[in-house]
Amino acid sequence: MNNKIIGIVLIIVGVALAMWGYNIYDSASSQVTRALSGDTPIEAWAGMAGGVIAVILGITRLK
Repeated sequence: MNNKIIGIVLIIVGVALAMWGYNIYDSASSQVTRALSGDTPIEAWAGMAGGVIAVILGITRLK
């Protein structure tokens, strides 16, 4: 029972992190930076990757 609660929380946090990372990636300032220099903010990649990892860990906890 306790693992299922942790799994659900990890999935919710992971989805929120992935959405946050994508919002940073899609922001106006990030688009201008990508257009001028080609760089993507590290916060965007960290949020999206961390979100995916948290969702995967959450799914494994639910099993």
